[in-house]
Amino acid sequence: MPLALSLALALALTVTPQVTRAQSAPAAAALARIAADQLTAARGALEAAATARDRVRALTQVVKAYEAGLEAMREGLRRAAIRDAAIETEFSAENARLSELLAVLMTIEAQPDGLSLLHPDGPLGTARAAMMLAEVTPAFMEEVSALQRRVQELAQLRQLQQQSLQQLAEGLTGAQKARTALSQAISERTDLPRRFLSRPGQLERVVSSTDTLENFASSLAILDEANAVDPLPDLAAARGTLPLPVRGRLLRRFNETDAAGIRRPGLLIASRPRALVTVPWPATLRFAGPLLDYGNVVILEPGNDVLLVLAGLQELYGRVGEVLPAGTAVGLMGGSPPNSDGILSTSGDQTGSTRTETLYIEIRQGGRAIDPAPWFAIEKE
Repeated sequence: MPLALSLALALALTVTPQVTRAQSAPAAAALARIAADQLTAARGALEAAATARDRVRALTQVVKAYEAGLEAMREGLRRAAIRDAAIETEFSAENARLSELLAVLMTIEAQPDGLSLLHPDGPLGTARAAMMLAEVTPAFMEEVSALQRRVQELAQLRQLQQQSLQQLAEGLTGAQKARTALSQAISERTDLPRRFLSRPGQLERVVSSTDTLENFASSLAILDEANAVDPLPDLAAARGTLPLPVRGRLLRRFNETDAAGIRRPGLLIASRPRALVTVPWPATLRFAGPLLDYGNVVILEPGNDVLLVLAGLQELYGRVGEVLPAGTAVGLMGGSPPNSDGILSTSGDQTGSTRTETLYIEIRQGGRAIDPAPWFAIEKE
């Protein structure tokens, strides 16, 4: 091999920093497979729900299954996009070096076998070139293998993204069908017991005259006539274990001030558009409708002298006075879910940019607001 070619080869193999493979293709693929299985199971459950004895319960579980599957699919796509971008950045940063490496490869391949053993400086030059080649060859082959693996990984990531986007689109469609079916099933449900019998017109008059959530909550106690039904389970036993009413992330804690300088005695949860809101504990539905500046509000009574306030929903389910089992849907968050093309992002959940809706949660005990956080099993941020 000519000495110049050996030097070019050594130059092409100069060590450069490697991009950390924090988000590998196998990790993204594993999440995508899990998500695909969840979405397939949800699709089968949606078909089975049509004949379920408790259709509302079955459809509620279907919507939750779709939400879990779509969450996993989004995360898989996010990781794939991050790794895809990392490889592209790596290729761009190493463009000059990789071009030299490819030029060396092409030059070596073009050399006749006989000429590759000769050197213009004679036997001594040939021996020196051979020694240099012997030192460079292992690193050369390792670099070639690494480049090949990255190219293959990039191809796998692109294929994974294409397949996952198709599954994601089908999952979004299935989730919407499940929400529509759930809304219809709840509107047709008549089998729930009712703990309170509303007096016609009285609730509307209180809503129109109230000026604070505190005054409205206090007024609920005198609005309705109690109806004899089985007592609810002891709420105190569930302290610290209640699931959040909506799938999301804690955005603001009790009495924390928001960007506008407003402080509210409750939790604020960031959720995805059209997320399902459910009852965390068996409770009586005391109110459902627009209230003050809170938007649509749901007030639940899970125990004596305890009220759970949920605000910020777009759609509301249920009838005032009904006793709702734990896990029963009481509404949907607002917004429009993005289509599959708009979900492929490298930011994803890390910035919360896709969680555009917020659910406000307040617990009132003995007529005053208390910190809801100790009641719920909230993930540590």
